[in-house]
Amino acid sequence: MQIMSKRFTVTLPDSVFKDLEDIANKEGRSTANLAAYLIESGIREMKKIELQKPSN
Repeated sequence: MQIMSKRFTVTLPDSVFKDLEDIANKEGRSTANLAAYLIESGIREMKKIELQKPSN
């Protein structure tokens, strides 16, 4: 099975982009790479929280 990647455009407030840029520079990665990592980890966290919710 081949993993596919998708591209999309997102608009961020200047202050959020500046923070993203600063962190990416400190970690030696691109802003796009850091943004992708943060989105992936945020989704994993949200899924984990959803699994912990009691079902009705």
